[in-house]
Amino acid sequence: MLKRLDKIRFRGHKRDEFLDLAESPNASDNECGDEIPMKAPRLSVRDIEDLKDPAGPGTLNMASGVPDYNRTESDRLNEIKGHLEIALLEKHFLQEELRKLKEETNVEILRQDLEKERQKRLELEQVLKSRCEESAAPQPSKGQTQVNGTDKDSRRLSSRLQKWFYGRFGEYIEDFQFQPEENTVETEEPLSAKRLTENMRRLKRGAKPVTNFLKNLSALADWRSVYTSAIAFILYMNAVWHGWAIPMFFCLAILRLSLNYLISRGWRIQWSIVPDVSEPIEPSREDLTVSEKFQLVLDVAQKAQNLFGKMADVLEKIKNLFMWVQPEITQKLYIMLWAGFIASCFFPYRIIGLMIGLYAGVKFFLIDFVFKRCPKLRAKYDTPYIIWTTLPTDPQLKERSNATISRRIQPVVSRGNLGSSTSSGVSREDDGRYHSTKKGSFHEVFNLLDNERPLAGCENGWRCCLINRDKKMPSTDYIRNGILYVTENYLCFESSRSGSSKKNKVIKLKDITDVQKYKVLSVLPGSGMGISVSVPSSLKPLVFGAMVHRDEAFETIYNQYQKVTAATSSSET
Repeated sequence: MLKRLDKIRFRGHKRDEFLDLAESPNASDNECGDEIPMKAPRLSVRDIEDLKDPAGPGTLNMASGVPDYNRTESDRLNEIKGHLEIALLEKHFLQEELRKLKEETNVEILRQDLEKERQKRLELEQVLKSRCEESAAPQPSKGQTQVNGTDKDSRRLSSRLQKWFYGRFGEYIEDFQFQPEENTVETEEPLSAKRLTENMRRLKRGAKPVTNFLKNLSALADWRSVYTSAIAFILYMNAVWHGWAIPMFFCLAILRLSLNYLISRGWRIQWSIVPDVSEPIEPSREDLTVSEKFQLVLDVAQKAQNLFGKMADVLEKIKNLFMWVQPEITQKLYIMLWAGFIASCFFPYRIIGLMIGLYAGVKFFLIDFVFKRCPKLRAKYDTPYIIWTTLPTDPQLKERSNATISRRIQPVVSRGNLGSSTSSGVSREDDGRYHSTKKGSFHEVFNLLDNERPLAGCENGWRCCLINRDKKMPSTDYIRNGILYVTENYLCFESSRSGSSKKNKVIKLKDITDVQKYKVLSVLPGSGMGISVSVPSSLKPLVFGAMVHRDEAFETIYNQYQKVTAATSSSET
């Protein structure tokens, strides 16, 4: 009968698949084993007797009670399953909160605060012990109390004064406590094209007030507005003559701040000699292709390079001025400083200020105006301009040192080559300069006259590759690597391939019909690295590509081409 009851009770899904929750409370809902059976409920004696008698009165009740028993069992399992799920979720949330709290709180700072509090506690304990020892000292006799009564009153008064002073000024005294400096390392941001562009824009916006101020000063000195410059000159000279120059500058600063306050409140005030030019609105940089982003990075890098170069030139010139790199220039500054020191010792400051102010006003408003209109006078008599322009930078000093070393080596080379043949690969010009190529002397490689030589600045030429577009791709003459030179009348290309001079290319500048910048592959970003030269002898323009210094080479070639064409046109007319 018991076996039959088990068959009826576990009809449908097997109960062996469910896990006993009492034995494994940490198990999940999906972790069920077949080896752990479900515990059967305990039966009373009456239930057992009813089960033994199949025809007894309890047969129908047992059959009807099985579904109720199954229903309550499943409900209880579902309830326990829900509690387990809630407990697991609460555990997960608590772990996340604990992790966030650990990340937010800085353990090192808490430890330092704890150490400070411990030190304060130890100091207070020592003070308390000392006071307890003083109170526990043997009490003096009556005679001593009478003698020391005034001492106690004075001590009480001093302690009260100390408490009042510490309560009133203790906060300020604690501010003057010396603490060891904390070495904080600033986190460096990773390289980002977007961040670099934004920083350049911020720099431009931040420097705009300074640039506008300098533009206004330049406009005043250039007398762009005659009435404004005349009024400014009269007011400045009058203020200097009466000793009001410094109050005038303070008044102008106050006026400028007042105008800025009104502008910040929404007033439209334009107090500028130079009219504001509206800057073009830049398009949105969000939807850009890869090539456009690359070009944007190149533009920003070029601006940063030029800006840093100008700043480095200014700093290097100031350094070289004070380090006696150019002794004749620094000597002038040295004499001026001595003259100013002696004048300040013997003359009143009012006279010195008057002289300096008058000189500054005359130079700014009158002398500079004349010098800007007459560059030859400026190059001869403008001492500050001459000093600043003749001050060298570090790259210029390096070039000068290399030039002096090469000049020292050249006489030794010329003496060693006196007995050698002319095929040594070096050609000497009338002025003593040497121009040679890797294969020999310049005029012999290109079959030119002796007076034809590379122009100044391109003695070493530019490495490039010549693309002859009239030839087909498989041909060896389609593309050739070499070096490009420019002379007074010719454009010369020396091929790097060994062989006869037929591989070299010589083009007369007067035969060229057009010179343009060229981009060999339109897919690549940027404006290209090539120069196209059109000549009547070729159907398609010759392309000199893969030039690192393309812009420099183009400027040199184009300027010489313009000179030759202008000379030929004037000779023909």
